[in-house]
Amino acid sequence: MRAVVQRADGAEVVVGSQAVGGFRGPGLVVLVGVTHADTVQVARRLAGKVHDLRLFEPRHARKPAEDRELSAAELGLPLLVVSQFTLYGDTRKGRRPTWTAAAPGPVAAPLVDAVVAELRSRGAQVSTGVFGADMQVRLTNDGPITVLVEVEAAPSG
Repeated sequence: MRAVVQRADGAEVVVGSQAVGGFRGPGLVVLVGVTHADTVQVARRLAGKVHDLRLFEPRHARKPAEDRELSAAELGLPLLVVSQFTLYGDTRKGRRPTWTAAAPGPVAAPLVDAVVAELRSRGAQVSTGVFGADMQVRLTNDGPITVLVEVEAAPSG
């Protein structure tokens, strides 16, 4: 499972002409891609890793007390999670990406939901896009800070 995580100062996702999710002020935009081998356990680990990433500076805290980077979890910041099957696009050959590594909707949708559920169980305020919809994601990337997070299934045995 992959996520592109962007530190943002405000974001929204729009379907048609309607905003369906977003936040104002600091938070994280999380684009989530699912591949065939991913599981609910992988989704939970990804959510924990994203929530605990120290991507924020002390200036983002209401009362800056520490001189170190802080996580969205520590600061109680919101997240916008959007499904993004194109994160598994393969561009090694030719000019047209292939999407064979991306899990199909019936596999991917429940795993993206599992990421959201895990974040919410940790106390995070999470808004989402609409799985499979044509969406416009608008954000102000703060920094800019953008990181790729990958979590794989643990090897058996």
